[in-house]
Amino acid sequence: MLGIIGMNQEMISRHVLALCLTLLLSSGFVSAESPPDSPLVIGHRGAPGYLPEHTLAAYDLAIDQGADFIEPDLVISKDGVLFARHENEISGTTDVAEKFSGRRTRKVVDGRAVSGWFSEDFTAVELKTLRARERLPFRNQTHNGRFPIPTLREVLELARRKTRETGRTVGIYPETKHPTYFRSIGLPLEEPLVKLLREFGHDNPGAPVFIQSFETGNLRALKQRIRTPLVQLLWRPGRRPFDHAATGDPRTYGDLLTQEGLAGIARYASGIGLPKKWLLSAPAGSAGEPSNALVEMIHRAGLRVHVYTFRNEARFIAAGDKQDPRSEYLRFFRMGVDGVFSDYPDTAVAAREAFLKGR
Repeated sequence: MLGIIGMNQEMISRHVLALCLTLLLSSGFVSAESPPDSPLVIGHRGAPGYLPEHTLAAYDLAIDQGADFIEPDLVISKDGVLFARHENEISGTTDVAEKFSGRRTRKVVDGRAVSGWFSEDFTAVELKTLRARERLPFRNQTHNGRFPIPTLREVLELARRKTRETGRTVGIYPETKHPTYFRSIGLPLEEPLVKLLREFGHDNPGAPVFIQSFETGNLRALKQRIRTPLVQLLWRPGRRPFDHAATGDPRTYGDLLTQEGLAGIARYASGIGLPKKWLLSAPAGSAGEPSNALVEMIHRAGLRVHVYTFRNEARFIAAGDKQDPRSEYLRFFRMGVDGVFSDYPDTAVAAREAFLKGR
């Protein structure tokens, strides 16, 4: 399998164990439109705790570790092909600077000046010559230069193939990155995304797909064009979605997470994507406990709650969990969240199994 090429023995053992867990858990798939019986595990950019993010190898590994969904962030090429990259500035996750040293430039993206190499300045053929790199310096760098960067079509084909091979439906959870910016330069993401999802038979409310965005306008527009479930991502309470800032809408992410804001979101979306910190309060004598009341308020609005991002490294684990990632998952599962984005899907799946056995 792609996911185990070049791994050491310990990682291979984890891979095999996770695959066994997958077979035990895969008696059926929870549709994106039906109330989940258990929390979803979403492979955040694949399984980037082990392999470079947004590569077919990382997505393949996430699926074999039991992830219900894999998450490709979407950017676009000069000729309109959707690729899976975390940002349109691609020097941090590819070898573009070495292969195209003369193409460095400076742009303003979402109101912020950025220097580097941008997906929209390269054709799809040029982007396919690039190889992925591990973005975080404290993670394994030995796989740098081994894997090409995939198109969304390739990700969809992988999900379809793995569905066939595993006997369980593998979902995809694409995020539209900087949609207002891309539309402003004549490269809208929504049109090719809708076209591809329709081609793969995903234009229906029960499709194993969630489309997510930190902006609101593109989700409302997508609601008119495709029946795939949508998820509104929220970020820092005091910040505004960029499309709000661009149009003079004063509402912040904090304003969206009110009863009135949630009612508005429920008119176009099926769920909310929340940072972990939003669900942590600090009652007396506690290092931080999940806020069940907030989850309940979102559920009352008819929306699911998917939480990001869970990682195994101690620096990312919520206070009070004694640097134990499984303990952190269990805390959030017990508060009723409907899904978790994880860099380590095998850990999330094992924690979910423990949660289901214990409830």
